Amino acid sequence: MKRQIFIGGAWPYANYFLHVGHVAALLPGDIIAKYYRSNNDEVIYVSGSDCHGTPITLRAKEEKKEPKEIASFYHEEFRKTFDNLDFEYDEYSSTMSEYHEKYVQKMFLRLVQNEYIYEKEVEQDYCEHCNKFLSDREIIGTCPHCGGISTGDQCENCNASLNSSEVINKKCKECSNLTTLKNNKHLYFKLSSFKDVLQNLINKNKNTWRNNALGEAQKYLNLGLLDRAATRQLEWGIPVPVKGYEDKRIYVWIEAVMGYLSVGQEVADKRSIDFSKFINDDNPNLRTYYVHGKDNIPFHTIIFPALIKGLNLNYRLPDYIISSEYVNLNDKKMSKSKGNLITANELLEMFESDTIRFYLTLKGPEKNDSNCTIDDIIQIHNKFLVGTIGNFVNRNLSFINKKFAGTIKEGQIDNNVINLTKDKFREVGNLIEKGELKSALNNIVDYAMFANKYYDENQPWIKVKENIDEFNNITYTCVFIMLNLAKLLYPFIPNGSKKIRKILGLNENITWDVENISGDIKIQNLDILYKFIEN
Repeated sequence: MKRQIFIGGAWPYANYFLHVGHVAALLPGDIIAKYYRSNNDEVIYVSGSDCHGTPITLRAKEEKKEPKEIASFYHEEFRKTFDNLDFEYDEYSSTMSEYHEKYVQKMFLRLVQNEYIYEKEVEQDYCEHCNKFLSDREIIGTCPHCGGISTGDQCENCNASLNSSEVINKKCKECSNLTTLKNNKHLYFKLSSFKDVLQNLINKNKNTWRNNALGEAQKYLNLGLLDRAATRQLEWGIPVPVKGYEDKRIYVWIEAVMGYLSVGQEVADKRSIDFSKFINDDNPNLRTYYVHGKDNIPFHTIIFPALIKGLNLNYRLPDYIISSEYVNLNDKKMSKSKGNLITANELLEMFESDTIRFYLTLKGPEKNDSNCTIDDIIQIHNKFLVGTIGNFVNRNLSFINKKFAGTIKEGQIDNNVINLTKDKFREVGNLIEKGELKSALNNIVDYAMFANKYYDENQPWIKVKENIDEFNNITYTCVFIMLNLAKLLYPFIPNGSKKIRKILGLNENITWDVENISGDIKIQNLDILYKFIEN
């Protein structure tokens, strides 16, 4: 029976290029999606660009542009980058889309109707000179902890997270005049109502959420849930569909995570799927995956589940949280301002996408922070893609090309190899489904190393002179390993996988099961699978 698989990749913020940390955090979603599609399951895999909020607004002012211009530029850059990395979203949207805006407004009104949104009057920083209320990022002041320069929400010196009420000597960032406090009405979301629901969710998913997600979510709960502002005093964002709030916008934290549902619904509409049944908590065949970096854990384990429960639509809460740790660059924390950052586009100028995907899975931040260096990427590429996988494919087929004009004669496949291959598909599949992608790829690498050992121990270059039937059996077994190795590798390095199948004259239709072969095989346009990279 087909399984229904929903995969949501975190929405990167559209004010700078994607960097290596983004790719490492989001890549698991594409690997999992490719795996389930090869199982012929029904997959909805979505993401998009987070385009609203203060940082984009401030950048637009600095560059004398409209916020939409900034967000649109980076949104298109994101799309191109994901395409170049061979990500296959069913839909990569943005929070600027008309469909998303209407969906979020509809769900916001549903939260109001369900009495999880209420009005509250609060003191807010106000600039008399600019005649407007200020958001956190529009405030500049002094950090109460270190005395450094601080915005209304974070110190630029010690990186402490702050509330604007803590900041000393607050001034308007635009005009440098001191701020005052004025009462302002906002709408708030009753996050505090969901403590028991969220605790039960954490307890239920101790075996399916990553440890950092469990730890961060529990820590967030233990601190005590506070109701959160659902509206913000901004011009750039989704208008609040409530009378009297025409000058405000829906806070990005509430509308960005709603993107999973809005784009999921949009994909389902295009496919004539009943999304309310697909994503329903009573669907026994449903699995939901949410893929993101460590800094996004509270939004996916606390905020998003609370919003889903508040909608009261019986939608499934997150089954699997695939939350990565951080990527450091050259043993230092990545920082755009300090010049220690490498973008995904810069990596793609140096390496093909398979190399990046392989490296960030094998050496990525799955359970611990990882350190990325260009030298390390080159070493991993040369050792595994060239020296292990490429070596097995190329020395087998080059020998056949040279001795038999590229024709592989039918032989008998070693039964032990067939059984080992069946085990590999089962083991690797189970690991991918659990989000243990590093272990899954290591398992496949072991299979490739076994393949090289099998070739060496059976010495086909000698058997070809002594016993041609035995030579054909060895070679046919190696080709059997080769085509199944390609299938196992497909979710991780799709280009190399397809290239192997193309060389063997097979179609690119990848299914997640052992593939047998029969008859003679003609090698097609043999080329080196991966080229050695000079350091």
